[in-house]
Amino acid sequence: MCSMLKICNDLLPDSDLVYIAFRLAACDTLERMVLAAHVGGLADRPFGYLNEVPFLKQTPPQVQLDVLVDAWARHCEPGACDTDLVDESVVYAVCETAARIVLADAGSVRKTLRDGPRPVDQPVNLSLSKRIEALHHDLSNEGDFLLISQFQDIPPDEGRELKRKFGLAESAAEPMFELLGRWHVAPQFAERAAGLLTEREISRCIELFRARHSSALLP
Repeated sequence: MCSMLKICNDLLPDSDLVYIAFRLAACDTLERMVLAAHVGGLADRPFGYLNEVPFLKQTPPQVQLDVLVDAWARHCEPGACDTDLVDESVVYAVCETAARIVLADAGSVRKTLRDGPRPVDQPVNLSLSKRIEALHHDLSNEGDFLLISQFQDIPPDEGRELKRKFGLAESAAEPMFELLGRWHVAPQFAERAAGLLTEREISRCIELFRARHSSALLP
């Protein structure tokens, strides 16, 4: 039985559509990591699916993949599945990224899905893009993860007042700040990515993590 991520009062459905969104966002970020590893200068530019969330644009790409597969694994495992603003950010960014890719490169999407670990039969068209977008639009979150970037360049006292006005607790924002400070990938990455990425893709991820910095992957 799948627990499913609970965003506010709604459950992210256990469906092929969610798998497609997570897989497309993960593979797109992986491909950009490969490109950055081979083209000088690109590695210093923010990239990855979390570019969709302004506050998290500077999150290292290996950490972006780590929190993506963590959210995916918790979505697929039985048991309680609490979420925070990072999870909400991941779901939003995954859906926005995947919806855009479906429209921009249908051929690549078909190949990515065909090569994946889970058989899916979905026409790659405008309807698919809209249904992927609807996954996060239909959730009852208030988009607080998008508000946080507004507090970055204002005095702390003013920021606290604005957070109070919007009903955003300081503790709720902490995981977002912590994510920006992360560099390491959890040692369970390969285990959690199973079912979303192929063994070859997982191995490629780990190679890139180590090549990017020897300390990026926890032992």
